[in-house]
Amino acid sequence: MLDAIKVSKSTKSAAIALTVASALGFATLAAPAKAASPVTISVVLAAPPLPAPMLAEFTKATGITVKWTQLDWDSLQTKIAAAATANTFFADATDVDWSRVGQLGKLNWFLPMEKYVDTKALAADMPQLGSFSKNGHVVGIPYDASFMVTTVNKALFAKAGITKMPTTIDEYTADLKAVKAKGVVQYPLNIPFAAAEGLSTYWYETTGAFGGHILDANGKPLFTDPASAGYKAAAWMVNAVKTGLVPPGNINVADSQGQQTLMAKGKVASTFSDYSGNVGSLYEVPASSSVVGQVKYIPTPGLKGTAANLGNPDGIGIPAKAKNPEAAAKFISWFTDGKNMADFAGASGTARTWVGYFFPSRLSGIAILNKKGSIIGGDVLASMLKTSAAVFPQGAPAWYPEFSGAVYSNLHAAAAGTKTVDAAIKAIGAVATKLSSGK
Repeated sequence: MLDAIKVSKSTKSAAIALTVASALGFATLAAPAKAASPVTISVVLAAPPLPAPMLAEFTKATGITVKWTQLDWDSLQTKIAAAATANTFFADATDVDWSRVGQLGKLNWFLPMEKYVDTKALAADMPQLGSFSKNGHVVGIPYDASFMVTTVNKALFAKAGITKMPTTIDEYTADLKAVKAKGVVQYPLNIPFAAAEGLSTYWYETTGAFGGHILDANGKPLFTDPASAGYKAAAWMVNAVKTGLVPPGNINVADSQGQQTLMAKGKVASTFSDYSGNVGSLYEVPASSSVVGQVKYIPTPGLKGTAANLGNPDGIGIPAKAKNPEAAAKFISWFTDGKNMADFAGASGTARTWVGYFFPSRLSGIAILNKKGSIIGGDVLASMLKTSAAVFPQGAPAWYPEFSGAVYSNLHAAAAGTKTVDAAIKAIGAVATKLSSGK
């Protein structure tokens, strides 16, 4: 769940945007109409404020002033839930994380976005929009395209004599063993085994690579059989730490910590489930990285060939008790416009760059960045985004937070050696069965 603008878990012209979008067949949004009278909306996200010049332009065009509040991700989720439970106002627009869509949709805590935005027209340009739909309604609009990717330090692989990148799990594992055996690095693989959300998402991506899903359409577990993809993925991950492919200290390392202190420092050679955009925003930044020019994205190795990448994007929606839902919808339309998102990512210079943001959720925004050469690995990422898949094709269940807690606590225990993989998987399966049965 980590991405560059979640604080606790972890920056380009309208004519160009219209030309690129029209050529590619993408939907574009008209400039938001000016409000009949000045209005102020409250926007609360786990991210720093947008560039002041851009917010000023939005206010000038619409008459809508944005009061921006930044909270850490965990506190934000708590406040959203508390306000909705108390049926009180919290914000006019706020975070809708992919993992909370099931819960928010079931409880009707957010207004259906299709009433305010032409979500059907957006679908072709926003591959991850489906992750924000529940019970026929769109709960939020994705504003970043976060998805899990595989990163490889090609320089370290080359030192081990590996120049052809792996396309299967078996090839990938063999390459890691070769990197270790030839003494290039002692522990070549980064897996964050700390009992936290990042471990859950790592398992989801690995399960997808092994050719399976986590839950069926009714929320029942698909991973308890030893022959299943989820079981094999858990066994592969735990075996990697037990056989010395993963640093022993990773038992208490979280996702962002491993990316920053291991992958970015050349202490490991690969992260199987990394975060899209990390090459440009972390590994290519001299101030934070000693591996500049070495780390690349590769298509995620799968069971018999490359696999789809699983998404974990952030969205923005309108709480049911919003005071100014129409004004909030205008802001969201502007906020998720392809050209504006390209600007957030640096397409038009630093004055319009949103600190911590790196990857638009709209293909039209990515097209602008690629045209200007403003995103490292943009072609590869765009291709991955087009085929990225939801962790839960039927939508995240309303009980996802409790399920994820069972996932990461049990996988952590298995890696620490206090549980067997079999016991851990059975415990996770029991939680999923109980929660999906409503007991």
